[in-house]
This record gives sequence, C-alpha cells and structure tokens, in this order.
Amino acid sequence: MRSTGRAFGPQRTRAREIGQPWPGPPTLTYGWPMGSDIPFGFGNLGGDLPDPNDPRVQQMMQQLQQMMAQSLSSGPVNWQLARQLAESELESENIVGPADQAHVGEAVRLADLWLDSVVNWPSGVTATDAWTRKQWIARTEDSWKQLAEPLAAQMGEAMQTLVPEEMAGMLGPMADLMKGVGSALFGAQMGQALAKLAGEVLSSTEVGLPLGKTGVAALLPGNITAYAEGLELPVEEVRLFVALREAAAHRLFTHASWLRSHLLGALEAYAREIRIDEAAIEEAMSDIDPTDPEAAATLDLSEVFKPEDTEQQKAALARLATTLALIAGWINTVVADAVGERLPTMDRLMESARRRRASGGPVEQTFEALVGLQLDQAKVRAAERLWQSLTEARGVEGREAVWAHPDLMPSAADLERPESFATVSEALEDLDLSMFDQLAVNDPKDDEDEAGEK
Repeated sequence: MRSTGRAFGPQRTRAREIGQPWPGPPTLTYGWPMGSDIPFGFGNLGGDLPDPNDPRVQQMMQQLQQMMAQSLSSGPVNWQLARQLAESELESENIVGPADQAHVGEAVRLADLWLDSVVNWPSGVTATDAWTRKQWIARTEDSWKQLAEPLAAQMGEAMQTLVPEEMAGMLGPMADLMKGVGSALFGAQMGQALAKLAGEVLSSTEVGLPLGKTGVAALLPGNITAYAEGLELPVEEVRLFVALREAAAHRLFTHASWLRSHLLGALEAYAREIRIDEAAIEEAMSDIDPTDPEAAATLDLSEVFKPEDTEQQKAALARLATTLALIAGWINTVVADAVGERLPTMDRLMESARRRRASGGPVEQTFEALVGLQLDQAKVRAAERLWQSLTEARGVEGREAVWAHPDLMPSAADLERPESFATVSEALEDLDLSMFDQLAVNDPKDDEDEAGEK
C-alpha cells in the first residue's frame, strides 16, 4: 500500500521522510519516517556536523529548547505541543456556520431514516455536529490519547532500559529531562500526523472507530466540499453518503458495546511486547571509536532499532486487521442496502471510497502509523461478501446477532471462505444469545489482561 501519511509508531514499510530536515548534509528527520524501519526518529547520522553559527541551526536549537521547556508533562506524549504543531500546519479555513450545522443535521437524520429499514438496531446518534479541521483535532484528542499513549509509553520504557542501572542513579533529575525530550518528540510526531489526517477526514468515525463524544455524529463540511469537487459530484449527495457511513458506524459501536475496547486492547497487547535489541546496540557500538567523532557520525541506527514483532504482536495485529475489515465490510453492506436505487451516483461514491482506502485513506494511515499495520483491502471485500451471505441466510437479525460478543465474530480464517460462514453459523439460531449481553459488558478476558499487566 502506498504510504501517504506521517508516522508516530514503529514502521516496517517503504522509507519516507517527514518533518523539517536539518539544513545541509546530512538530511536528518524531525521525528521518524512514515513507513520506514526506524522507530522514533533514529536515522543515519552520517555526514559533516552542522555549523553552530548557521542561523538555521540556531533557529532549530531555539525550537528544541522550546520543546524541552514544554515537555514537563507527566504523560508519554506532549499533547500541548501536538496541538500547536497540528494547528500550525493546517491551512486556514472558514468556520462552520448555522447553514453547515443544518445541512449536517438534515443529512444524518435522512441517513438514519434509510438505515432503519436495513439494520435491526435503533439509531446510535444522539446529536449532530459540524467541525472545522482544528475542531476535529481538539474534539478527538481524548481518543488519540487512548490510541497512542500505550505505544509511546512502552517505547519510552524500552528506550530507558538502554541506560545502565548504575548510570541511571547518577543521572538523577536528568532522567526526568530525558522523559521530557521523549514526550516532546512523540508530541511532535502526533502533531504532524494529526495535521495530515485533519486535512482528509470526512467524519468522526472515518479512522475506523468513533473519535468524538459517544453518540455525536460529526462531519467536516470543508473536507466534504473539497472531496465532492475532486469527484465532480454534487456536494449534497457526497454529504449524504458520508452521513450514511457515519450513522452506520455509530449504530454498530453503540450496540456492539465491546467493540471499541476490543480494538484498543489489540493496540495495548501490541505495545506490551515492544522491546529494544540491546545486543544489536552493543555490537554496533563496539565498532565505534569514541575518540573519533567522524566514526560516530556514520553510525546507522536503522537496523539497531528495527522492530521485530513477537508472536504475541503478530496475533494482536491479525486480530486488529480482521476486526477493522469486518467493521468496514459491515458498514459498506448496510449503506449499500440502505441506499438501494435512491442515489444515482451511489456506484461512483462506493468505488471512490474503495479507491480512497486502497491508496491510503484515514483508517489505513492511522493504523499503519500506530503499529505499522498495512490493511489488506481484499479482506474488506471478503467481509462484505460474508455479511451479504449471512444476511441472505439468516436475515438482518441473524446478521446483527453475531456482533453480540467477540467470541461469535468471524475469524481471519472465515474471511478466507466468507460464503461458508453463514452455513457454519446456522447453529447459532438455536442459541439463547441474551447471555452474551452481560458478557460483552464484563468480559472475563479483560480481567485476565488487567491481571497480566499487574
């Protein structure tokens, strides 16, 4: 998949630089490249040292001092810096007015009306809103904290293991300063990533899960208008199409109450296994003459800090990829059923949505940046066939019953033979699924995970 965004986590794909380069040779990145094998900004340090008298170097040092001064927060990510950077990189845009709010409200209400005929659950929308790009950043920050902080915290802890225990005691207050620098670097990466996403997202759920307040269906009119112009389609129809997907996602996450924590749990499971290869670092450093600055400058840390997934991480990524594919496939299925013949441009809209995902849409950028996960669009198409087959075999009620609990969900193997899942799952019709309602609220697996963390 083509890399289109900026990363804030371990990467294993084609290298691409982001951020502000250090002036002159060598080219250093402000952070770590999207799609590279280098986590958290460790690149080739080869080349001549920068001239400290260069005004550009002095300006960058001033910026670094400002970052460190802002990095006294106790968290693993400096969110104040992230917001400042994200907002500074965004182009100016018009504020949303009463007309935008009215258009969004009307579109979501119509979308919910259409969905009523094809989804067995009532609406999950309790309010509607129209956001600017900066409002999207501000109103989704709490969700980004849930997504990114476990990864940043674990990477920070892994990096601290590189400091010998006897030296850590000598550092004293400097240890907090080191944490502050890491918090600033992660904040800078989050800011750049959020700015990139804010310029593209069309709604609050487009990254794969609701990012705003529960039940608030929010669209971004400015981005929707630009998207409609690019497609050369009426903005009213594009807005309604986005509203249908937004309303469908809210129904799903409202009634499959376990789903959000399931996704976050997969990310946390991945984060718990982040490790740094100390042996590789020792081997690399053994070839460096500490009295020779030029030799140290040529040290390439890309291999030293290259992440290698453990079996537990591979399992977490597989679970994450399957769940995201099932979510996207279900939304595509119910939206297509809800529209029917009502929108003459529906085929073009659906094809555009598929191309958007295949070329690296917001959901792809988000999870590739977080954990280096490249989503397979073939899985989304397989999920669509699975939900369609299940609807034909068991009806809408039978299809929605599968979302009652994660243990009932199709597996990655089921996506390899989607049409057969409906036949295999016919036995579920004879089960009393009410027992899963309580299990979804108080899942024993969650307790085991918490116990494991302790």
